Amino acid sequence: MKFVIKILKYRALLMLLFIFISSCNIYKFHDVSIPIDIKTVKVNYIENKAPYVNPQLSPKLTDKLRQKIVSQTRLTQTNADNVDWEISGYVNNYSFSTSAISGQREANNRLTVGVHITLNDHKLEKISEYDVSRNFEFPSSQSLEQAEASLSDEMIRSLTDDIFNKIFSQW
Repeated sequence: MKFVIKILKYRALLMLLFIFISSCNIYKFHDVSIPIDIKTVKVNYIENKAPYVNPQLSPKLTDKLRQKIVSQTRLTQTNADNVDWEISGYVNNYSFSTSAISGQREANNRLTVGVHITLNDHKLEKISEYDVSRNFEFPSSQSLEQAEASLSDEMIRSLTDDIFNKIFSQW
C-alpha cells in the first residue's frame, strides 16, 4: 500500500513539474502542425536550377523529404493529381566561396546551398513559399568534388530538416 502511494505521489509531482515548465514558457513542445482535413501529400521532384548543378542533390533531397514526411506525419504520400497538399521546389543556389584565410592562404571554404519550396494547399486554395539556405564549411585542402562527397549526407539531412520544419512546424 505504501508503495502505491509513493508511485502516485511521484506521478503527481511529475505532472505538476510538467505543467509548471509548460505554463512558464521555459520549454515549449513543438509538434507537427497539419490541419485535420489534410490527408494526402504529393512531393514533386525538387529541380536543380542553380548555376552549378550537383547531379546527385535533387534526387537525394526529393527522396529524403518524401521519406521524412511519410515517417513523421500522418499524411499519405501519393502521385495522384487530386491531393490535399502539393510540395514542389528547386535548388536556387549552389555556390562555393572562401570563408577563412590564414597566413595569406585559404584555410576554409564554404559551400552554400539554397532551396525554394512551394506548398500548394488545394483545400484552401492557398500557396505558401519558403526559402531555406545552409552553409557547409570544408578545409581548403579539399577539392569541391571531395567536399561534395564528404558533405553529401549532412547537406541532405540538414536541408531536409529545414524544409520539413518550415512547412510543418512554422519555424
